[in-house]
Amino acid sequence: MTSLYHVLGAKQFDRVTLEELFTAASRMEDPKNWNRNPYYFNKIMTTLFFEASTRTRLSFDSAMNRLGGRVMGTENAAQFSSTIKGETLEDTIRIVSGYSDVIVMRHTDIGAAERAASVASVPIINAGDGAGEHPTQALLDLYSIQKERGSIDGLSIAMIGDLAYGRTVHSLSYMLTNFKDIKIYFVSPENVALPPYVRHYLEEKGVAFAETENLMEVLEKSDVLYQTRIQKERFPSVEEYRKTEGRYIIDRDLLASMRKDTIILHPLPRAGEISVEVDQDPRAAYFRQAQNGLYIRMALIEKCLAGNR
Repeated sequence: MTSLYHVLGAKQFDRVTLEELFTAASRMEDPKNWNRNPYYFNKIMTTLFFEASTRTRLSFDSAMNRLGGRVMGTENAAQFSSTIKGETLEDTIRIVSGYSDVIVMRHTDIGAAERAASVASVPIINAGDGAGEHPTQALLDLYSIQKERGSIDGLSIAMIGDLAYGRTVHSLSYMLTNFKDIKIYFVSPENVALPPYVRHYLEEKGVAFAETENLMEVLEKSDVLYQTRIQKERFPSVEEYRKTEGRYIIDRDLLASMRKDTIILHPLPRAGEISVEVDQDPRAAYFRQAQNGLYIRMALIEKCLAGNR
């Protein structure tokens, strides 16, 4: 087994580690494997969320509880921690490390996870750092693609919507470089196009990709549609947000133009970019995708704590 300590970004994962995590996640899907290892019974995971979350925080909480460990923390660390008194992130992490065996942190600032890891005495898991990365989401995205399609190699993935501020898109793009014959279509308005640093990384890794504003021109070519929310809270102005709002909506009409074997993913929450009428279509995999977050995070906690023994 490969070792894993901090989980800070998608670039740290190689193919071997990913496949080990997917195997472990598959094992975690069986409730018979929950609460079986006494090693976790006295382990404590702290969740420090300086930014709002539902799925990520609760799935991590559930993951640790199902492993047999315990959870403490706050869902609004910006208001309900000593940060409001002026304490630095580094000092907070130094203190919380003494109370915990692993820390799961979401922060508003890009690079916050690396700052935390530089002073932590326990593993740090990045649960999202501003518009930077969201590596655990990318892990569950890939696990979902593998389950739904049987393999990741050779697939064409269309990533749609907010590609500039969409940290899930950045992490998934980085992680896809571990697979063979991948083609990525980036579909977005010009003002939220893929950042140059993600584009350059894909070029360095030899991953084929194309950028377009026209979803219809890549619809027939895509094995996976990865729809994302236009994130109003990350735009510098309301005017910039309105330029992109409602540009790409997956609805019944779009379903009729899709291939029968294409799957639809979304990191959630959605805000109108996938109509509820799509939910009953077998190609709509986003709720199954969210459930997979529990299993992949159980596997990830297991691996991080094993590296801390």
